[in-house]
Amino acid sequence: MESCLFIHGFTGGEYEISPLAQFLERHDYHARTFTLKGHGGSRNDLLQSDRHDWRQSAEDQLQDLLACGEGVHLVGFSTGALIASHLSVQYQARIKSLTLLSTPVFPLNLLEIARTLGSPVMVRNYLSKFGATPAKATKEFLRLVRESFNIYPQIEIPTLIVQGRRDHLVRAKSAAYLQRTIPSGSKQVLMVERSGHMLCHGEHSGQMMNEVLQFMRTSGRAGLN
Repeated sequence: MESCLFIHGFTGGEYEISPLAQFLERHDYHARTFTLKGHGGSRNDLLQSDRHDWRQSAEDQLQDLLACGEGVHLVGFSTGALIASHLSVQYQARIKSLTLLSTPVFPLNLLEIARTLGSPVMVRNYLSKFGATPAKATKEFLRLVRESFNIYPQIEIPTLIVQGRRDHLVRAKSAAYLQRTIPSGSKQVLMVERSGHMLCHGEHSGQMMNEVLQFMRTSGRAGLN
């Protein structure tokens, strides 16, 4: 059974990618989710961690999976996509494929934020999330965004880039940039026209999940050299 490692986003958790993980489990993949260091607890927990801790916690999970098999499919959501990109280069010979969901190459789509905040529920969610996020953690996130520009030109494994057209946190041009910059000879771009940032949730997630499954089946390398 092939393994997949799922990496969630900044200030998020496993819930962000669990629907896709469960979907792939039903199609005979071993899917592992986990919580990045500093996440899932208190504000102080996040304050006491940095981007190196986040990346290390993902690397520890990857090494554990690699110890049990020949290779792993990496799936990263939002900030998790940045971390997955780094790991795909560092462990290139052992990674079967890379799926990048809502990658924040160019974060904060202000137009979509304005549209989204028309909902009182979303206003409360934003105020709660921003109020609970230490400025230091946000700076670490932005450093990771900047550092990743040096990583994209080194990605040579099969890569699927998935972006919601209505993403309120990531500019849609991020997907086009990745398509131009990643040199992999096997890459695909999937624009989900009516989806926002949370690609694994909502009425259009089923189509996206099937596309990820087909990508892993056809573009994930059966044999690693």
